[in-house]
Amino acid sequence: MLSRLFAPTVKVSAHCDLPCGVYDPAQARIEAESVKAIQEKYQANEDPHYRARATTIKEERAELAKHHVSVLWSDYFKPPHFEKYPELHQLVNDTLKALSAAKGSTDPATGQKALDYIAQIDKIFWETKKA
Repeated sequence: MLSRLFAPTVKVSAHCDLPCGVYDPAQARIEAESVKAIQEKYQANEDPHYRARATTIKEERAELAKHHVSVLWSDYFKPPHFEKYPELHQLVNDTLKALSAAKGSTDPATGQKALDYIAQIDKIFWETKKA
């Protein structure tokens, strides 16, 4: 009797941790856009204190972008996605490497490269949402 009282009345299923809507590559893109913007501002400012602070913030933002990409890879994308998009594993790896490079660089080109990879993940992500 008690077990029926506390038993769930509605069953839900999802291919990810929660019903879709909680994952979005936009989070990674926004952080990566910050990385690139900081790299550009760094180049335009000679003040060593400003540059030190910019470097710290850029590294934090790059790490957040890596986190968001990793969460998509580990929690959102599932075997059917990897079957349909066999390049996805390599793309995620390349994206994480590009974000690491941007984290350690003040060259905005490295930030742009990370953004380009994230755009490819974004395209695949939204194609999977249509399915």
